[in-house]
Amino acid sequence: MNKTLFLWLIVSCFVSSCSFKKDKFSNDAASAPINTIAVIIDDQLWNGEVGDSIRNKFASPVLGLPQEEPLFTINQYPVKLFEGFSTDTRNIIIVKKDNETKFEIKRNEFASPQNAFHISGRTSLEIVQLLEKNAPTIIQKMRAIEIVKNQKIFKDSLLNTKKIQKKFNIDLLIPSKYEYVMRRRNFIWLKSEIVGGNTSLIIYQIPWKSIRPNYAVSDVLKVRDSIGRLYIHGSAAGTKMVTEEAYSPYFSKTNLSGNVTYETKGTWQMKNDFMSGPFINYVIFDKAKRRLLVLEGFCYAPSKEKRDLMFELESIIKSIQIKK
Repeated sequence: MNKTLFLWLIVSCFVSSCSFKKDKFSNDAASAPINTIAVIIDDQLWNGEVGDSIRNKFASPVLGLPQEEPLFTINQYPVKLFEGFSTDTRNIIIVKKDNETKFEIKRNEFASPQNAFHISGRTSLEIVQLLEKNAPTIIQKMRAIEIVKNQKIFKDSLLNTKKIQKKFNIDLLIPSKYEYVMRRRNFIWLKSEIVGGNTSLIIYQIPWKSIRPNYAVSDVLKVRDSIGRLYIHGSAAGTKMVTEEAYSPYFSKTNLSGNVTYETKGTWQMKNDFMSGPFINYVIFDKAKRRLLVLEGFCYAPSKEKRDLMFELESIIKSIQIKK
Protein backbone atom coordinates (compact mmCIF):
# COMPACT_ATOMS: atom_id res chain seq x y z
CA MET A 1 0.00 0.00 0.00
CA ASN A 2 1.44 3.37 -1.01
CA LYS A 3 1.84 6.16 1.52
CA THR A 4 -0.84 8.38 -0.04
CA LEU A 5 -3.53 5.68 0.20
CA PHE A 6 -2.50 4.82 3.77
CA LEU A 7 -2.75 8.48 4.81
CA TRP A 8 -6.16 8.78 3.15
CA LEU A 9 -7.46 5.77 5.10
CA ILE A 10 -6.25 7.21 8.42
CA VAL A 11 -7.92 10.55 7.72
CA SER A 12 -11.15 8.82 6.66
CA CYS A 13 -11.24 6.76 9.86
CA PHE A 14 -10.60 9.85 11.95
CA VAL A 15 -13.40 11.80 10.24
CA SER A 16 -15.81 8.87 10.59
CA SER A 17 -14.93 8.54 14.26
CA CYS A 18 -15.55 12.25 14.87
CA SER A 19 -18.85 12.12 12.98
CA PHE A 20 -20.06 9.18 15.05
CA LYS A 21 -19.18 10.93 18.28
CA LYS A 22 -21.16 14.00 17.26
CA ASP A 23 -24.15 12.01 15.93
CA LYS A 24 -24.29 9.99 19.13
CA PHE A 25 -25.56 13.06 20.97
CA SER A 26 -27.71 14.64 18.25
CA ASN A 27 -30.94 13.15 19.64
CA ASP A 28 -34.46 14.50 19.34
CA ALA A 29 -35.91 15.18 22.81
CA ALA A 30 -39.46 15.62 21.49
CA SER A 31 -40.52 12.04 22.34
CA ALA A 32 -39.34 12.04 25.96
CA PRO A 33 -42.15 11.59 28.53
CA ILE A 34 -43.64 14.74 30.04
CA ASN A 35 -42.16 15.86 33.39
CA THR A 36 -39.23 13.44 33.25
CA ILE A 37 -35.64 14.55 33.90
CA ALA A 38 -32.29 12.82 33.57
CA VAL A 39 -29.72 13.30 36.33
CA ILE A 40 -26.15 12.41 35.36
CA ILE A 41 -24.28 11.79 38.60
CA ASP A 42 -21.99 9.11 39.98
CA ASP A 43 -23.56 6.66 42.42
CA GLN A 44 -21.40 7.83 45.32
CA LEU A 45 -22.82 11.36 45.09
CA TRP A 46 -26.34 10.14 44.27
CA ASN A 47 -26.48 7.97 47.38
CA GLY A 48 -25.31 10.79 49.67
CA GLU A 49 -26.34 14.32 50.61
CA VAL A 50 -26.11 15.57 47.01
CA GLY A 51 -28.64 12.96 45.86
CA ASP A 52 -30.86 13.77 48.84
CA SER A 53 -30.83 17.45 47.85
CA ILE A 54 -31.76 16.63 44.25
CA ARG A 55 -34.63 14.39 45.31
CA ASN A 56 -35.90 16.91 47.86
CA LYS A 57 -35.98 19.69 45.24
CA PHE A 58 -37.06 17.95 42.05
CA ALA A 59 -39.13 15.06 43.35
CA SER A 60 -40.95 17.08 46.02
CA PRO A 61 -44.76 16.67 46.08
CA VAL A 62 -46.76 18.64 43.52
CA LEU A 63 -48.82 21.34 45.24
CA GLY A 64 -52.59 20.97 45.13
CA LEU A 65 -52.88 17.23 44.50
CA PRO A 66 -54.85 15.05 46.95
CA GLN A 67 -52.13 12.35 46.93
CA GLU A 68 -48.37 12.85 46.90
CA GLU A 69 -46.89 12.76 43.40
CA PRO A 70 -43.38 13.96 42.49
CA LEU A 71 -42.82 17.25 40.69
CA PHE A 72 -40.62 15.40 38.17
CA THR A 73 -39.90 11.74 37.51
CA ILE A 74 -36.12 11.39 37.93
CA ASN A 75 -33.97 8.96 35.97
CA GLN A 76 -30.41 8.75 37.36
CA TYR A 77 -27.45 7.64 35.26
CA PRO A 78 -23.78 7.28 36.29
CA VAL A 79 -21.45 9.50 34.29
CA LYS A 80 -19.93 6.50 32.48
CA LEU A 81 -23.36 5.67 31.00
CA PHE A 82 -23.93 9.25 29.83
CA GLU A 83 -24.77 8.57 26.19
CA GLY A 84 -27.62 7.56 23.90
CA PHE A 85 -30.93 7.10 25.71
CA SER A 86 -29.92 9.23 28.71
CA THR A 87 -29.59 12.37 26.59
CA ASP A 88 -32.89 12.29 24.71
CA THR A 89 -34.74 14.12 27.48
CA ARG A 90 -35.68 17.78 27.44
CA ASN A 91 -34.24 18.40 30.90
CA ILE A 92 -30.90 17.08 32.08
CA ILE A 93 -28.87 17.84 35.22
CA ILE A 94 -25.16 16.98 35.15
CA VAL A 95 -23.50 16.92 38.57
CA LYS A 96 -19.86 16.18 39.31
CA LYS A 97 -16.99 16.97 41.63
CA ASP A 98 -14.46 19.27 40.01
CA ASN A 99 -11.76 21.81 40.87
CA GLU A 100 -14.12 24.58 39.73
CA THR A 101 -17.34 25.53 41.53
CA LYS A 102 -19.79 26.29 38.73
CA PHE A 103 -23.46 26.47 37.72
CA GLU A 104 -24.14 26.73 34.00
CA ILE A 105 -27.21 26.40 31.75
CA LYS A 106 -26.77 25.24 28.15
CA ARG A 107 -29.57 25.13 25.59
CA ASN A 108 -29.81 22.19 23.17
CA GLU A 109 -26.39 20.81 24.11
CA PHE A 110 -27.09 17.13 23.44
CA ALA A 111 -30.63 17.17 22.00
CA SER A 112 -33.30 19.62 20.91
CA PRO A 113 -35.25 21.09 22.57
CA GLN A 114 -33.31 20.73 25.81
CA ASN A 115 -32.11 22.42 28.98
CA ALA A 116 -28.78 21.07 30.27
CA PHE A 117 -27.84 22.22 33.78
CA HIS A 118 -24.18 21.73 34.72
CA ILE A 119 -23.34 21.80 38.44
CA SER A 120 -19.87 21.19 39.84
CA GLY A 121 -18.00 21.82 43.07
CA ARG A 122 -14.90 20.76 44.96
CA THR A 123 -16.93 19.19 47.76
CA SER A 124 -20.40 17.76 48.27
CA LEU A 125 -21.26 20.79 50.41
CA GLU A 126 -20.42 23.19 47.59
CA ILE A 127 -22.57 21.20 45.17
CA VAL A 128 -25.50 21.13 47.61
CA GLN A 129 -25.22 24.89 48.10
CA LEU A 130 -25.35 25.44 44.33
CA LEU A 131 -28.39 23.17 44.08
CA GLU A 132 -30.20 24.99 46.88
CA LYS A 133 -29.45 28.40 45.37
CA ASN A 134 -30.38 27.58 41.77
CA ALA A 135 -33.24 25.07 42.20
CA PRO A 136 -36.03 27.69 41.68
CA THR A 137 -34.47 28.80 38.38
CA ILE A 138 -33.96 25.20 37.24
CA ILE A 139 -37.55 24.23 38.08
CA GLN A 140 -38.97 27.31 36.34
CA LYS A 141 -37.03 26.55 33.14
CA MET A 142 -37.92 22.86 33.27
CA ARG A 143 -41.63 23.54 33.65
CA ALA A 144 -41.56 26.15 30.88
CA ILE A 145 -40.06 23.74 28.34
CA GLU A 146 -42.53 21.01 29.36
CA ILE A 147 -45.51 23.36 28.88
CA VAL A 148 -44.27 24.26 25.39
CA LYS A 149 -43.90 20.54 24.65
CA ASN A 150 -47.48 19.87 25.76
CA GLN A 151 -48.77 22.73 23.63
CA LYS A 152 -46.96 21.33 20.58
CA ILE A 153 -48.73 18.00 21.16
CA PHE A 154 -52.07 19.85 21.17
CA LYS A 155 -51.33 21.43 17.80
CA ASP A 156 -51.40 18.01 16.14
CA SER A 157 -55.17 17.89 16.64
CA LEU A 158 -56.93 21.03 17.89
CA LEU A 159 -60.53 21.67 18.86
CA ASN A 160 -62.41 24.34 16.92
CA THR A 161 -62.56 27.17 19.48
CA LYS A 162 -64.66 29.69 17.52
CA LYS A 163 -67.37 29.50 20.19
CA ILE A 164 -64.82 30.48 22.83
CA GLN A 165 -63.33 33.22 20.65
CA LYS A 166 -66.75 34.72 20.00
CA LYS A 167 -67.87 34.66 23.64
CA PHE A 168 -64.66 35.70 25.41
CA ASN A 169 -62.47 37.22 22.67
CA ILE A 170 -59.55 34.87 23.45
CA ASP A 171 -57.49 32.22 21.67
CA LEU A 172 -56.68 28.89 23.35
CA LEU A 173 -54.92 25.71 22.25
CA ILE A 174 -57.33 22.92 23.24
CA PRO A 175 -56.87 19.29 22.14
CA SER A 176 -59.66 17.90 19.95
CA LYS A 177 -60.43 15.21 22.54
CA TYR A 178 -62.28 17.90 24.54
CA GLU A 179 -65.98 18.45 23.86
CA TYR A 180 -68.34 21.29 24.72
CA VAL A 181 -70.74 20.05 27.41
CA MET A 182 -72.33 23.33 28.52
CA ARG A 183 -72.61 26.90 27.20
CA ARG A 184 -74.28 29.76 28.99
CA ARG A 185 -74.15 33.54 28.59
CA ASN A 186 -70.79 34.02 30.34
CA PHE A 187 -69.78 30.40 30.90
CA ILE A 188 -68.38 27.47 28.88
CA TRP A 189 -67.56 23.96 30.10
CA LEU A 190 -65.44 21.50 28.10
CA LYS A 191 -64.71 17.91 29.08
CA SER A 192 -62.45 15.07 27.96
CA GLU A 193 -63.33 11.50 28.91
CA ILE A 194 -60.45 9.29 30.04
CA VAL A 195 -60.29 5.71 31.31
CA GLY A 196 -61.75 5.82 34.82
CA GLY A 197 -62.72 9.49 34.84
CA ASN A 198 -62.50 12.81 33.01
CA THR A 199 -60.74 16.16 32.83
CA SER A 200 -62.60 19.46 32.55
CA LEU A 201 -61.91 23.03 31.53
CA ILE A 202 -64.29 25.85 32.43
CA ILE A 203 -64.12 29.46 31.25
CA TYR A 204 -66.21 32.35 32.55
CA GLN A 205 -66.04 36.07 33.17
CA ILE A 206 -67.18 38.08 36.18
CA PRO A 207 -67.38 41.80 37.05
CA TRP A 208 -64.11 43.70 37.57
CA LYS A 209 -64.50 44.16 41.34
CA SER A 210 -65.57 40.60 42.16
CA ILE A 211 -62.10 39.76 43.56
CA ARG A 212 -60.68 42.19 46.11
CA PRO A 213 -56.84 42.18 46.33
CA ASN A 214 -56.88 42.19 50.15
CA TYR A 215 -59.29 39.22 50.25
CA ALA A 216 -58.13 37.45 47.12
CA VAL A 217 -58.11 33.84 48.35
CA SER A 218 -61.51 33.93 50.05
CA ASP A 219 -63.06 35.81 47.12
CA VAL A 220 -61.65 33.36 44.54
CA LEU A 221 -63.08 30.41 46.50
CA LYS A 222 -66.41 32.19 46.96
CA VAL A 223 -66.69 32.79 43.22
CA ARG A 224 -65.71 29.24 42.23
CA ASP A 225 -68.19 27.77 44.74
CA SER A 226 -70.97 29.96 43.31
CA ILE A 227 -70.12 28.70 39.81
CA GLY A 228 -70.18 25.10 41.07
CA ARG A 229 -73.55 25.69 42.68
CA LEU A 230 -74.95 27.10 39.40
CA TYR A 231 -73.50 24.76 36.78
CA ILE A 232 -71.44 21.80 38.01
CA HIS A 233 -73.57 19.06 39.54
CA GLY A 234 -73.35 15.32 40.05
CA SER A 235 -75.81 12.75 38.77
CA ALA A 236 -77.83 12.72 42.02
CA ALA A 237 -80.19 15.51 43.05
CA GLY A 238 -78.76 18.13 45.41
CA THR A 239 -75.12 17.57 44.45
CA LYS A 240 -72.84 20.48 43.53
CA MET A 241 -69.12 21.17 43.25
CA VAL A 242 -67.53 23.03 46.18
CA THR A 243 -63.99 23.66 47.38
CA GLU A 244 -62.75 21.00 49.80
CA GLU A 245 -62.35 22.74 53.17
CA ALA A 246 -60.03 20.10 54.64
CA TYR A 247 -57.16 21.18 52.35
CA SER A 248 -55.84 24.74 52.37
CA PRO A 249 -55.47 26.05 48.79
CA TYR A 250 -52.14 27.24 47.39
CA PHE A 251 -52.25 30.83 46.14
CA SER A 252 -49.74 32.82 44.07
CA LYS A 253 -49.51 35.65 41.58
CA THR A 254 -48.39 35.22 37.99
CA ASN A 255 -48.93 36.79 34.56
CA LEU A 256 -50.94 35.47 31.63
CA SER A 257 -51.22 37.17 28.25
CA GLY A 258 -49.64 40.31 29.73
CA ASN A 259 -52.11 40.61 32.61
CA VAL A 260 -51.81 40.21 36.39
CA THR A 261 -53.23 36.78 37.28
CA TYR A 262 -54.09 34.97 40.51
CA GLU A 263 -53.29 31.26 40.54
CA THR A 264 -55.08 29.01 43.06
CA LYS A 265 -54.54 25.26 43.44
CA GLY A 266 -56.65 23.08 45.68
CA THR A 267 -59.09 20.21 45.95
CA TRP A 268 -62.77 20.11 45.02
CA GLN A 269 -65.50 17.78 46.18
CA MET A 270 -69.05 17.06 45.06
CA LYS A 271 -71.28 17.98 47.96
CA ASN A 272 -73.68 15.16 48.92
CA ASP A 273 -71.64 12.77 46.78
CA PHE A 274 -68.29 10.93 46.98
CA MET A 275 -66.54 12.54 44.01
CA SER A 276 -63.47 14.73 44.47
CA GLY A 277 -60.23 15.76 42.79
CA PRO A 278 -57.72 18.59 42.24
CA PHE A 279 -58.32 21.94 40.53
CA ILE A 280 -56.16 24.80 39.22
CA ASN A 281 -57.82 28.20 38.89
CA TYR A 282 -56.58 31.35 37.14
CA VAL A 283 -58.22 34.75 37.57
CA ILE A 284 -56.94 37.14 34.89
CA PHE A 285 -57.31 40.89 35.46
CA ASP A 286 -58.12 42.00 31.92
CA LYS A 287 -57.66 45.76 32.33
CA ALA A 288 -58.44 46.63 28.72
CA LYS A 289 -61.95 45.17 28.98
CA ARG A 290 -62.48 45.88 32.70
CA ARG A 291 -63.39 42.27 33.40
CA LEU A 292 -62.08 39.29 35.34
CA LEU A 293 -61.58 36.29 33.11
CA VAL A 294 -61.50 32.96 34.93
CA LEU A 295 -60.09 29.71 33.53
CA GLU A 296 -60.12 26.60 35.66
CA GLY A 297 -59.08 23.03 35.08
CA PHE A 298 -60.14 20.12 37.26
CA CYS A 299 -60.16 16.36 37.00
CA TYR A 300 -61.94 13.31 38.36
CA ALA A 301 -59.71 10.26 38.17
CA PRO A 302 -59.89 8.32 41.45
CA SER A 303 -57.72 5.40 40.31
CA LYS A 304 -55.12 7.35 38.31
CA GLU A 305 -52.14 9.57 39.05
CA LYS A 306 -53.14 13.16 38.43
CA ARG A 307 -49.90 15.11 37.99
CA ASP A 308 -49.79 14.94 34.21
CA LEU A 309 -53.56 15.33 33.84
CA MET A 310 -53.43 18.62 35.73
CA PHE A 311 -50.27 19.68 33.91
CA GLU A 312 -52.11 19.25 30.60
CA LEU A 313 -54.89 21.54 31.85
CA GLU A 314 -52.32 24.08 33.03
CA SER A 315 -50.67 23.96 29.60
CA ILE A 316 -54.01 24.59 27.89
CA ILE A 317 -54.78 27.58 30.11
CA LYS A 318 -51.28 29.05 29.68
CA SER A 319 -51.71 29.05 25.90
CA ILE A 320 -54.25 31.88 26.27
CA GLN A 321 -53.98 34.95 24.07
CA ILE A 322 -56.42 37.78 24.77
CA LYS A 323 -57.33 39.58 21.57
CA LYS A 324 -57.06 43.37 21.51
